Amino acid sequence: MALSGLNISELARLADMVRGDAPALMSLPLEPDGKYQTRPLLLGQLACDVVGALSAVFRRIPPEEFPDLHCAWGRARVGSTALANLFGMVGLPAYYQPVKAVLRNALTGTRPDSWTPRSGDGPLFIKDVAGPYLIAECLYVPLEILLQAGYPADRLHLIILDRDPVQSLASWLEKWSERVSHDRLLGNFILATLNVIRVEACARRCGVPVTHYVHEASRRPVVAAEALFRHLGLGDRFTATAVTDWRTIDALDGETSQVIFPDEPDVYHVPGLHKTEPEYRYRHRDTQGLTDADLDLLDRFSLPELYRSSVSHCAQDLGLSWVGAERAEPACVH
Repeated sequence: MALSGLNISELARLADMVRGDAPALMSLPLEPDGKYQTRPLLLGQLACDVVGALSAVFRRIPPEEFPDLHCAWGRARVGSTALANLFGMVGLPAYYQPVKAVLRNALTGTRPDSWTPRSGDGPLFIKDVAGPYLIAECLYVPLEILLQAGYPADRLHLIILDRDPVQSLASWLEKWSERVSHDRLLGNFILATLNVIRVEACARRCGVPVTHYVHEASRRPVVAAEALFRHLGLGDRFTATAVTDWRTIDALDGETSQVIFPDEPDVYHVPGLHKTEPEYRYRHRDTQGLTDADLDLLDRFSLPELYRSSVSHCAQDLGLSWVGAERAEPACVH
């Protein structure tokens, strides 16, 4: 299914299914757009294809050799690539959406190269984020796919990422408006955001611990990063210079990046998507390009409410009470 124009009633129907984690979602038809998806699939069929590719690798790994895996999920443009680089700076193998890379290969009919997690090097970090091009990218649940493929639940830790939805939507429109229509991006943004309900429910159901982290915590980057690492049991790896000194990084997707990028179909490559950063830090986004109609739709689907919940959980999980005190409200009020 593709939202070529913004059909509000259809979007509301899908949103209700996502909120309720409806089993019928697995029968949702995914219609090809001829570019980012070239073959028709059902959402459940696509998930099975990805599970199959990963399980072919995982079944060759003895259970005791699976490394601890910190799996960061959120919608795209929540600061996840910079966070992945931060984990790489302290020595963890940090992977860029390995599950979604397999999914994208499956969507385009390419033989999906699977992902082989490194073993013997201690814990790993992956970011696997939702959106932006297709509904399939908004509704897949990477944690569930990893579990179904055979990754042990007791080796997984879910980190739910979030960012002020107004700032995040502005970033979506800036980065991808030349590739995807405004209406389609807006609909996908809403579904990707709501999918947190299904992702967190999967973790709770399977006994996987959950930690919340919002991009706005990086207004105090050293304090927030140290709190996150300590909470994850990685306090001994943390150094302030891993946060403040990225002078050797030419770009987050460049050769000196500490992030391990997968092979994906060329159509998904966006030049300049990840810019050079001198350090790990908060990035403010200009939101003046958003319309009142855009902001009204975020309110209609309760995205600011979900964000406030993320802020509250982040403050509680990491002991950062000031996160809630420093603009827990979305940055742009209309």
